[in-house]
Amino acid sequence: MASRATPSPATHRLPHSGTTMLTVHSPDHALHHGAAEFYRGRLVPCFEMPSRVEHVLASIAAAELGAVIPPESFGREPLVRVHAPDYVAFLESAWAEWSALGETGDALPYVWPARDLRGDVPPAHIDGKLGFYSIDAAVPITAGTWTAVSASANVALTGAKLIVDGARSAFALCRPPGHHAGARAMGGFCYLNNAAIAAQYWRDHGMARVAILDVDYHHGNGTQAIFYDRADVLFASLHGDPQVEYPFFLGYADETGTGAGEGFNLNLPLAWGTEPAEYLSALDTALERIAGFGADGVVVSLGVDTFEHDPISHFKLTSADYPTIGARIAALGLPTLFVMEGGYAVADIGTNVVNVLRGFEGG
Repeated sequence: MASRATPSPATHRLPHSGTTMLTVHSPDHALHHGAAEFYRGRLVPCFEMPSRVEHVLASIAAAELGAVIPPESFGREPLVRVHAPDYVAFLESAWAEWSALGETGDALPYVWPARDLRGDVPPAHIDGKLGFYSIDAAVPITAGTWTAVSASANVALTGAKLIVDGARSAFALCRPPGHHAGARAMGGFCYLNNAAIAAQYWRDHGMARVAILDVDYHHGNGTQAIFYDRADVLFASLHGDPQVEYPFFLGYADETGTGAGEGFNLNLPLAWGTEPAEYLSALDTALERIAGFGADGVVVSLGVDTFEHDPISHFKLTSADYPTIGARIAALGLPTLFVMEGGYAVADIGTNVVNVLRGFEGG
């Protein structure tokens, strides 16, 4: 484990209250609306749907949390700072290649380069590409997917820029989410890794050290993999135990980083049925590590699928627990960007997200 780091000279310790949080949102998210995903042997309606964002926006308005602003456009460069250029090119062209076959339904993979198959050469055919660049079949590509996912990345980048320009906090209402997307693969409803893109933007704009706190129910395997060999970005995650929970193949406690990144990856896997007190204790452990890291800013991968009624998750948090999460994150006193990830109890998602943000704001 890495020793406690001395905060860099650029670190900003900020007060907890008295500011209004801006939300960044793009209506282009709705252009991505997959018809189905493959789940437990069946094609089922996608759990990740446009109405998730509409519920969050309605709750933000009702709570008078602050203004909702559109994103700026940042182009391709911030994307390829995190993702492989060939992967970004695949996302851009996948629908055109799919529809050129005469297909009109969603594009989904059906073959993957698993053990004993070559995984180093991208196929030329779209069917092969869909498998090569994915980890599961929960990532349908539609006519509007690239527009939506690139807009989602711009939402995160705009939030990151607000903080570079002096804001204490911001909420990037990203959809599709991002933390399962690796440098060269989509999966788990995620295509571009919004939190990682924002963290790298901060590094490229003067922050010497950045922490990413992932509070989504599912482990942020993509984020971990992107920064696993780096000491300048600390990744801390509390999530369902991968022995029994997606993504299954990453998220164990013994994954602590490699090379220069050794000691800068913290996984806190938790059992099915985890109650609020145990969850908050794990959160405190993650926050203590972040405090000792000396970060200049914190990106929070904000998933609220830890909710007791989430249809694909198994923790027991209630709506009343989310303000406490926000308040404990605020106690770090650091510039903080919240980036929307999961949460599939759609009727409650707005309440739970706003409760975290209001807890952070001290109200």
